[in-house]
Amino acid sequence: MILYLHGFRSSPLSTKTSLLAARMQALGRGDEYICPQLPASPRAAVELALKMVGNIAPAELTLIGSSLGGYYATWLAERLGCRAVLLNPAVHAARDLATQVGVKTQYHSNEAFEFKPAYIEELKALEVQKTTHPERYFLIAATGDEVLDWREMVVQFPRARQRVIEGGDHGLSDFSLYADEVLAFCGVAAGAAQ
Repeated sequence: MILYLHGFRSSPLSTKTSLLAARMQALGRGDEYICPQLPASPRAAVELALKMVGNIAPAELTLIGSSLGGYYATWLAERLGCRAVLLNPAVHAARDLATQVGVKTQYHSNEAFEFKPAYIEELKALEVQKTTHPERYFLIAATGDEVLDWREMVVQFPRARQRVIEGGDHGLSDFSLYADEVLAFCGVAAGAAQ
């Protein structure tokens, strides 16, 4: 099972999640991929994720987290003992999102939501100082990320599998080049329809 956690202001309609959903569908494994719309509250977002994965064994679960979703995926992977793919993940989300308090809109729908001051404290409660079992993590970081510092990502996951992309952008607009590698880390072989 793959649970994709999207980033701040993003949604299940993002390019990356849509591409992965299509690949999983083409492999006949569409029912093994889920990407919910995450609530603005970080606490509610991780509670929703925990509820969605239910009693799935850690060996059968991989989280994919993009940006803020990568921050959540790190906390969840440490708690659940599962694998996680981190796509330009937020490392210091409370610091980075402190300027985003207020009413915002989602990128794919322009739907308004409120990012409340209390959410900064919720983010602080989810910060992972040091990851365990680096073999369970796969970091993809773009040096051209215009939102987050790729060097902080590399430092946060020092012994994890890492793919540092020269250039690129925060949204990983060239993600299609790495999708099969991501799915392989998740235990899904390209062309292995079941």
